[in-house]
Amino acid sequence: MDPESGGRSRDSFWKVHKATLLLAYQSLGVVYGDLSISPIYVFTSTFSGRLHLHEEEDEIFGVLSLVFWTLTIIPLCKYIILVIGADDNGEGGTFALYSLLCRHSKLGLLSTSHSARDHISDFSSGNSLKDTRTSAGLKDFFEKNRGSRIVLLLFVLLGTSMVVGDGVLTPAMSVLSAVSGMRVKFPQLHENYTIFIASVILLGLFVLQHYGTHRVGFLFAPILVAWLLCISGVGIYNIRRWNPHVFTALSPYYAFNFFRKGWTDAWSSLGGVVLCVTGAEAMFADLGHFSPLSIRVVFVGFVYPCLIVAYMGEAAYLSKHKEDLGRSFYRAIPERIFWPVFIITTLATVVGSQAIISATFSIISQCRALRCFPRVKIVHTSNQIHGQIYIPEINWILMVLCLAVVVGFRDTGMIGNAYGLAVISVMFVTTCLMFLIIVMVWNRTVILAAVFVIFFGSIELLYFSACLSKVHKGGWVPLILSMVILFVMSIWHYGTSKKQEFELQNKVRLDNFLALVPSLGVVRVPGIGFIYSNVVSGLPPMFERFVTNFPAFHRVGIFVIVQSLMVPKVPGSERFLVSRIGPPDLHLFQCLVRYGYKDMRGDNHEFEIQLIRKVEEFLQNANDEADGCGLGGVKMAPISSPVMDDALAVGPENVAVAERRKKVAFRNVGAACEELRVLAEARESGVAYMISNTTVITSESSSLVKKFVIDIVYGFLRRNCRTPAVALGITPSSLIEVGVIYTV
Repeated sequence: MDPESGGRSRDSFWKVHKATLLLAYQSLGVVYGDLSISPIYVFTSTFSGRLHLHEEEDEIFGVLSLVFWTLTIIPLCKYIILVIGADDNGEGGTFALYSLLCRHSKLGLLSTSHSARDHISDFSSGNSLKDTRTSAGLKDFFEKNRGSRIVLLLFVLLGTSMVVGDGVLTPAMSVLSAVSGMRVKFPQLHENYTIFIASVILLGLFVLQHYGTHRVGFLFAPILVAWLLCISGVGIYNIRRWNPHVFTALSPYYAFNFFRKGWTDAWSSLGGVVLCVTGAEAMFADLGHFSPLSIRVVFVGFVYPCLIVAYMGEAAYLSKHKEDLGRSFYRAIPERIFWPVFIITTLATVVGSQAIISATFSIISQCRALRCFPRVKIVHTSNQIHGQIYIPEINWILMVLCLAVVVGFRDTGMIGNAYGLAVISVMFVTTCLMFLIIVMVWNRTVILAAVFVIFFGSIELLYFSACLSKVHKGGWVPLILSMVILFVMSIWHYGTSKKQEFELQNKVRLDNFLALVPSLGVVRVPGIGFIYSNVVSGLPPMFERFVTNFPAFHRVGIFVIVQSLMVPKVPGSERFLVSRIGPPDLHLFQCLVRYGYKDMRGDNHEFEIQLIRKVEEFLQNANDEADGCGLGGVKMAPISSPVMDDALAVGPENVAVAERRKKVAFRNVGAACEELRVLAEARESGVAYMISNTTVITSESSSLVKKFVIDIVYGFLRRNCRTPAVALGITPSSLIEVGVIYTV
């Protein structure tokens, strides 16, 4: 045995654990910001409705028991133990679950193509287990019923819409709750001042978004560590000083007794209790930035115990100071450390708000990549950290809506009603999707999937019903927001898919185009033309329109088809697929560019360089068997091989065959070198981009609903979103737009 092998294994063991601990530390500022700041408003929101305190401690202990078991069942049991295991090659979230389902059965509607060329090696292994009768039956049902696939897509988009709604409610709720703590020390301070201060903080938060979080991101984790240590320390202090017997409230008996004494009031209070799990979905949604082990370690080892102790401490204080219910979190802070804790609280709410804003940008980017959201400008704010983006339009919309919620409601109780409904809706969507994952992806029995849905779904539906009962008290906000976002995404996806269907139905056959070219007397001008298209086989109708009206195009033409696939990321080696269109003397190529829903497209200049390089590699690889050539000149090697030598040695009858092979090889070398020279010269002449400027209208025979959807709503969205050229980063000086009218 090698005595050094044990040392190497120990070193690798510690390296792995060191990396896990580092990821766990970094995840604090990104994943747990929203979940960690919940103690600020949970008890206040819970007792803001019909539930009132009596002399005994039963109500307080009952709420504490509900908080404890809610934190244990949903974040710990559901997400940490089970849902995190349903990652899509390391990615989490609603789209990750949908992506898994799409790749294991033919129920996807978001992928732009379903051809064999969509094969991605990193995601082709699929499920090695044999389909059960139930999983095969479910797959068959979805494949045969397009309506069921549409309903599933709308369900996924609904969950996504609710997450975007969180981007409005989380900053409003957390920052206003933190600033309201000032009135504990200054009771005479008018409510308008706290509203103003909260608005200023929120305004500054959104204004600074374009700088990117990487400049201050290194502070996020320390702030959350300090915050969790503060609230757990205050919790221990309050437990020891006010009520050491608060530990008994962890028994489920108190929760049961809480409902037994007053079912209606207890049920109504669940709308406030559910706020203790706000941000739990982030543990799954942000999985792609970290690892399952790191997220599990930091939650079980640090976040969960700190939160439990904090809630217990606040309950211990409340049990002896029922008159302080309206400001219980701040009243429970010892006098000597009030202002330091207040400052840390405000900073923690900013961190939690920043996390959900960044998550909203990421979700909108995914929806846009899958053509479920209008084109918006995406700015990469960091060259080092992949995925840190800023979307100006979404940022300002969130800011306006967030300020409107703060100024309009002016009350954390009403905002809490809206917040709770948005949170529990997202969780229920995840639970329902997990049923399909367990059956269709994991190939487990339907009984196991039903147990999962019934257990977690029934609890979430109970919370959902309590939140739904407060629709008139603020709960209507996430419903309106989610319905508007869902409507926009659905209409955009419908209009885009109809436009693509028109292009596919009216595409130009290559042989027809080749027959048309001589009669038009087409002139080839210097340079490279990138023609953007959605047509994989054939030529786009807008190109025929351009050549017919203006019989000229560039010496080298590259048809670029950008596809978004239902995979998180496409490996760089498989992103570009190049093929030739027509005979070599036309110098026409097609490049299929494939992105995953988490991929970020870089700078357009860099994209242009990569694309031309891939065409060069395609031409060089086509000539590898004949020893190839470079751009600097022809480099010929003797065309000889053992096979040819053996053939010549057999007899003179093979000499003619060998000679013909040599001639063909020389011709191939010469043609490939000539194409490479043409490509190099065209590149020196410059690059132009051709994009269709489409107007989509309905036919006269279309229904009124279709005319409203396409002509009015979709037309409005197209006119007010970014143009394709701006979204792709193409400069106007290099752009050729071809106007086309599509009738759908």
